[in-house]
Amino acid sequence: MWTTVAQRISDATGALFAARSQHAVGGGCINSATVLEDGKRRYFVKLNDAARFSMFEAEAEGLKDIARTRSVRVPEPVCWGTADGSAFIVLEFLDLGGTDSRSLEKLGQQLAQMHRATHDRFGWRMDNTIGSTPQINTPTSDWLEFWRDRRLGFQLKLAARQGRSLMNKGERLMADLGEFFHGYRPSPSLLHGDLWGGNVGAAEQQPVIFDPAVYYGDREADIAMTELFGGFSARFYQAYQETWPLDTGYKVRKNLYNLYHILNHFNLFGGGYGSQAERMLDSLLGELR
Repeated sequence: MWTTVAQRISDATGALFAARSQHAVGGGCINSATVLEDGKRRYFVKLNDAARFSMFEAEAEGLKDIARTRSVRVPEPVCWGTADGSAFIVLEFLDLGGTDSRSLEKLGQQLAQMHRATHDRFGWRMDNTIGSTPQINTPTSDWLEFWRDRRLGFQLKLAARQGRSLMNKGERLMADLGEFFHGYRPSPSLLHGDLWGGNVGAAEQQPVIFDPAVYYGDREADIAMTELFGGFSARFYQAYQETWPLDTGYKVRKNLYNLYHILNHFNLFGGGYGSQAERMLDSLLGELR
């Protein structure tokens, strides 16, 4: 397999690459990861089953879309494909470290710039994944329809396989979704889509984002996820607001957007995420009374 991957790197870069070493590194809970080296160059390679090839294809396209905005740095996708029953994506190797106050301040500014990249419809040109769950991106000009049907509704249907209580409350919420958008009409912004602290690092004192689940949507959805698991400083939010202020209704809608991710975690991992989703539903339904 590594011979095939090395040949694909050579073809993509126009320079011969013959891997002399490979060592496994942390690749998260979805993929395995390996660093390939030839003594001069290094590449980061993610692997999964060959049936997951479309996941890597969408990741590469998402990274390229973010790079075109010339805002936040992302690892450059080099090549992707299948070999010996595995799907792979080869990425530029970045010596990533943790973020600090300065890099997070830059990220706030650069993310606001990235969100300025817009489109005429919500969604994206292909479906992708959120974790390992399919993420449906069929375009529409109606944001409420998109969030109701392609985000909350899709996850609630998956959750219903484990019981109806979440679906019953979710249906009530979706029926009145418009109540959260009085006087607010979001534009389709290019989103990272899975912007939690584990998908952010820094290289050469510049922020880097990776592992995207790209689509065009309400920029509040990206900011909301940064609050879900922590890891972003006060300067990050201040820098974002100074660059492009959020609507005051964000404080309520952020729970609506994060419900999607908690439902996804429930569908992937089960456990306490189900009760957390139910609490969020109760809180959101309470806002409607």
